[in-house]
Amino acid sequence: MLQKLKSVRILLGIGLFASVLFAAYSIYYKVEYWGFSFAPKQKTAVWTIEAHVGFEPTGKPIKVSITRPSASKGFKVLDEDVVAFKYDIDMQEEKVVLTSKPRKKTQDIYYRVLLYDNVESRGKTPAPKPEKIVKPILDEQSMSVAYQILETAQGFDGDEVCQIIKLFNQTPPDETVRAFMPERRSDKETAQAVIDLLALKNISARMVRGIKLQEDKKTFMPDIMIEAYMDNMWKIYNLKTGKKGLPSDFIVFQRGNRPLVDVVGGENSVIKYSVMKSLSTSYKMAGHRAKLANQEDRFGYSIYNLPLNQQNALKWLMIFPLAILVVVLMRNVVGISTMGTFTPMLIAMSLVETGFVYGLICFAIIIGIGILIRALLSRLNLLLVPRISAVVIFVIIIMQIMAIIGYNWQLPIASSALFFPIIITAWIIERASITWEEDGAKNALREIVNSVLAAIVTYFVIVNDTIRHIMFAFNELNLVILFIVMLLGTYTGYRITELTRFAPLAKKEK
Repeated sequence: MLQKLKSVRILLGIGLFASVLFAAYSIYYKVEYWGFSFAPKQKTAVWTIEAHVGFEPTGKPIKVSITRPSASKGFKVLDEDVVAFKYDIDMQEEKVVLTSKPRKKTQDIYYRVLLYDNVESRGKTPAPKPEKIVKPILDEQSMSVAYQILETAQGFDGDEVCQIIKLFNQTPPDETVRAFMPERRSDKETAQAVIDLLALKNISARMVRGIKLQEDKKTFMPDIMIEAYMDNMWKIYNLKTGKKGLPSDFIVFQRGNRPLVDVVGGENSVIKYSVMKSLSTSYKMAGHRAKLANQEDRFGYSIYNLPLNQQNALKWLMIFPLAILVVVLMRNVVGISTMGTFTPMLIAMSLVETGFVYGLICFAIIIGIGILIRALLSRLNLLLVPRISAVVIFVIIIMQIMAIIGYNWQLPIASSALFFPIIITAWIIERASITWEEDGAKNALREIVNSVLAAIVTYFVIVNDTIRHIMFAFNELNLVILFIVMLLGTYTGYRITELTRFAPLAKKEK
């Protein structure tokens, strides 16, 4: 028998080890490819960028090219759409091309893209070596001022690019900068001046146009930054501060001098952008992330692809194995006796619905009144089934009375009674009454108190948002719990309460 028990333990130990490996791999897979996290209520920011293009037709065939942000690889694209009445739409890699026959009225075209998950693209986005640097053509006076600016800029901190940008943004403006270009200038003019000055130092640079993701930002022009080829790689700089690096909330639409929108067959074209932020749960975004990772088929057979109402029901089922493990530990390791095996778990689930304090008070009232009624019924010498049925009916009547009192007196304690399982409550009353008759009131009260204590421990485990989230998001852990429970079934040692009870005997032997 002992040899057989060891074989079972070895077999279950192997199963536990295998389940831990499987759960670890599955958790890594979900975090890496589906975007899951261990934090509950994790939200993903989804940015909606809408480009509005307006222009006046010239009576010729129309061709509109709008730059797409997908070529920047900075964010993942959730969805794209174009609103253009009776235009032929061609979604190319770097732009959207719309064509149409000649038109007369003012045209309005809307391009919308939904973005999520800022991607660390450093070292991943192709950065080809720039072509031969074309130096600016300047007259003798302007060339002299340009070299004077480069010399003055050396007094600022940072590399060559950062120094020039800081000089251009100095307050009050430097005299040499004012002589090189007007004080009132656009960002585009400033960027082009910086590019020309860097060309004189044999540094290749280009403009970067993009959108800074700010919530509820509407009808604005794109932001401009500078990108320079330094140390065999492209580095981006803030045109206002000279700070190096691409901000995490900046999405690049276009690099170089190409326009964001090109209209053929139209004039006075204008493009304006608006940004809106929305939040989505990690479960809703998991399908999109799985699709990008070419794991759509595997996601389709997961519980996260089910309708939302079914997912909500499964969230409670996923926490049940952990509640069962708590009860098993309380009974088989700690050694407390309860009213049935899983009665504490059912009481704990009821406390989740009723509220902790109100639920305990309500439970105590129902059990107390129920035991008194059961004591009266025992004097009638009824058979077992009719007696339990009578107790069930009395429990229902008690709940009705408490619900009416709670409604009229506005007491949440009484209304909480409706959430307790009727059959289980009646069974606890019956079990407590039998124990009272056979083993005395002390043992009956001890079993009731132990059941409530086990229920309280279970309640604080299953009510924790982080634990509930982890058990639902990474439900492979239930397989690990299964083997732990089975291994606990092979435990034949002393329980904690037994060690305490037999401690005097151990002292006497010593």
